[in-house]
Amino acid sequence: MSDITPGTWQLDPTHTEIGFTVRHIMSKVRGKFEKFEGTIVTAEDVTASSATATIDLSSINTGTEDRDNHLRSGDFFNVESTPTMTFVSTGVVRKSDTDFVVTGDLTIKDVTKPIELDVEFLGEGKDPWGGTRVGVEAKGQLSRKEFGIDFNIPLEGDKVMIGDKITLLITAEAVLQA
Repeated sequence: MSDITPGTWQLDPTHTEIGFTVRHIMSKVRGKFEKFEGTIVTAEDVTASSATATIDLSSINTGTEDRDNHLRSGDFFNVESTPTMTFVSTGVVRKSDTDFVVTGDLTIKDVTKPIELDVEFLGEGKDPWGGTRVGVEAKGQLSRKEFGIDFNIPLEGDKVMIGDKITLLITAEAVLQA
């Protein structure tokens, strides 16, 4: 982000994916959220930059309708009473010209916890429509139990069906606002 233009950038939902993986018995389930909005505000001093996002939890898609409906239920997200999750950055630390750590507050089910995202700046450039775009990829991990999402099914040998650790992977393009 050393060469990023200062300004306000809106996530482009058609070129952004907010995805996750979670352990399920002996493998991992992958999913994504299909409805969200987000803003990145870049500053001359990149460590003064910020980001916010609001994700529609009902837009979860793991490729299995029954599982997605269960995830929307009170056992997991309870989207009827808490339909969104939010992220608000609280700090940016530069690790290199392209690598940063972004800290922030993640709120799920009215529980707010700090999260740390490893962010790679993928570049900035003009698009074919006359706009300016920036690309980033962010990775992080959280404990779903810390957010009150603790549904599980016990398995043989002190194991459980669903892991506690959720790995987030966000690949995003954002468009500079005029």
